[in-house]
Amino acid sequence: METGRERQNILTEISKTEKLIEEYKVMSKPIAPDAAIGRISRMDAINNKSITEASLRQAENKLRSLRVVFSQIGTKGFGLCLKCKQPIPIARIMIRPESLYCVNCAT
Repeated sequence: METGRERQNILTEISKTEKLIEEYKVMSKPIAPDAAIGRISRMDAINNKSITEASLRQAENKLRSLRVVFSQIGTKGFGLCLKCKQPIPIARIMIRPESLYCVNCAT
């Protein structure tokens, strides 16, 4: 089922996700208590940090899934749903290459 286009799509997503993770790591560094940003601004910064940390966890999960899918390229399991073992539609793989489940099993 694997084609060069799918392989390249997955590699591109891995690269983009790795860069995004690095950006999130920089953005989620602790806020220094001595930084003169004001009480309200500090509260906003803490809230933004929490959102960034959640995005970081989500990106790390996506990267793990992408690596699993990439490791399956060329095997019998590539493109098969982990739950029902039916083929995942190629359109889903191209849009969400980190998909490990078909649409029915993902819900």
